[in-house]
Amino acid sequence: MKRFVMKNKFLVLSIVLLIILSIIDMNYTYRSLENTWNQVLSMLLIVPPIFVLIGLFDAWVPRETVIALMGKESGLKGMALAFFLGAFSAGPTIAAFPLAMVMLKKGARYSNVLFFLMVWSSLKLPIVFYQFSQLGFQFAMIINVTMFLVFVVTALFVEKLFSEDQLSTFEEKAEQYT
Repeated sequence: MKRFVMKNKFLVLSIVLLIILSIIDMNYTYRSLENTWNQVLSMLLIVPPIFVLIGLFDAWVPRETVIALMGKESGLKGMALAFFLGAFSAGPTIAAFPLAMVMLKKGARYSNVLFFLMVWSSLKLPIVFYQFSQLGFQFAMIINVTMFLVFVVTALFVEKLFSEDQLSTFEEKAEQYT
């Protein structure tokens, strides 16, 4: 029992808080359970299709192709592909991490994967178009060009911080998780 509690701290804490909430006001309990159910449903609609697509990417795209397009020798071509994969993506940022692990597993350069994650989180086309409509073209361009440049520099800089052994360890961990 103690092991279960230690392993599932968040679940146990949530249940305890729900019981306390039930004592205080049952309407809050109903509302929190309804919100939980809605969140679970929305995740069930988003996550399985994303994992199916990631599985297909893993099965259908050969390692050699990923190495040629996004590997250590890919240069600007790999960074450009990472940008387009991130910018034209769909879904929440959490979906990008399993895809990034598959990319690492298949031999993509670490800086390209980091750049892909950064672009997915902040420079997706729907976000950029929304910025244009709300902030104006000039201000949105300043923001996005600045983010783009910071992302490129950061991805390359962070890759340089790690040794080849550490980068190999990341690839091994990606291999274990996928």
